Amino acid sequence: MNRSEVPKAIIHIQNGLLRSVGWLLFRHRWGRVDDILPAEDLACHECDLLNHVPALTPGQVAKCARCNAVLYRNLADSVDKTLSLAFASLILFVVANTFPFLGFGKSGMMRTTSLLSGVADLHAQGMSLLALIVLATSVLIPALQIAGLIYVLLPLRQGHLPYGFNQAFRFLLHMRPWGMVEIFLVGILVAFVKLAGMAEIVPGVALWAFASLMLTLTWASASLEPQVVWQRVEDLR
Repeated sequence: MNRSEVPKAIIHIQNGLLRSVGWLLFRHRWGRVDDILPAEDLACHECDLLNHVPALTPGQVAKCARCNAVLYRNLADSVDKTLSLAFASLILFVVANTFPFLGFGKSGMMRTTSLLSGVADLHAQGMSLLALIVLATSVLIPALQIAGLIYVLLPLRQGHLPYGFNQAFRFLLHMRPWGMVEIFLVGILVAFVKLAGMAEIVPGVALWAFASLMLTLTWASASLEPQVVWQRVEDLR
């Protein structure tokens, strides 16, 4: 892929993301749902003080009366925003794993590589452990996160629970600390700087998609409030 093709591909990715996110945010079919969290007694995870938390409307935050630590938030449109970002991440994930990631070479002799071909090359060179780490951080963990978000939140948004909801949602929450897409991206940037003086480096569409994927997954994780999800589960039951 040459340099002139990269901006066009980025525009196509942006248009696809805007359509997918816009379709989800335009909720004429499902209607808006305002999550109001009921009052409850909750122990602070920092100082163990038992707090009486009043009912929270969207946008409000519950804090500990003693240490002011955040107990939980009632984020506005938490489920809808997270689901929209999950679908955007799905598009970016497909692009990041199917299009060329980098092109490099000299004197017009360019060679392109993708994420999966890079993993295969590492394994072929005897670096199987590194290949496994790259595969896990760039493919497996993001795929599980995206699939888990859609599997859990889409049926919940439509008013019913998927099979094994409790186990799937807990597994999704446990996976949060293992989302290390940004670490892999930093490693790519370091390698990019080191190779820049040795050969011509052309970022592929997949690299831009992967960088965007890091942002959407991070945003989705920040938008998901477990307290809101569990309250919806309780309302459905």
